[in-house]
Amino acid sequence: MYKVLLALHLVAAVFAIGPLVHAATTASRGLRQKDAAAIKLTSRMCTIYGFASVAVVVLGFGLMSAKSPYTHEKVASFGEVWIWLSLLLWLVAAVLALFVVVPTLDKAATDVESAPALVGKVAAAGGITGILFVVIVFLMVYQPGH
Repeated sequence: MYKVLLALHLVAAVFAIGPLVHAATTASRGLRQKDAAAIKLTSRMCTIYGFASVAVVVLGFGLMSAKSPYTHEKVASFGEVWIWLSLLLWLVAAVLALFVVVPTLDKAATDVESAPALVGKVAAAGGITGILFVVIVFLMVYQPGH
């Protein structure tokens, strides 16, 4: 069961988090070009993949509570720094994507002329989202304190 959960967690991370980070970090391109269709598409992608990222977390909870085939002990617990910190960083990244990037893009899509003024806000929130997910990957790989 451990390997199945690990595979599902990784596949979900690649196919949900990857597109979310891509959409969030490149969202300002449509704003700069005043392209309403691109802005709407990017907003929809951030919304869909932002909510899909919940699957990564849920699968991570399952993986965390599974028994390792190597040690026959529970993989991790919430008391470990890399677990709770990863969860906290995911929450911040998801909030930035869903409650900063998406509403800003939606506003820009309805008023394309104001779009260039929103580039900084979207670029900053998208960039921070990307950085947070990079930190999460490092925490998952190195598991400090484990």
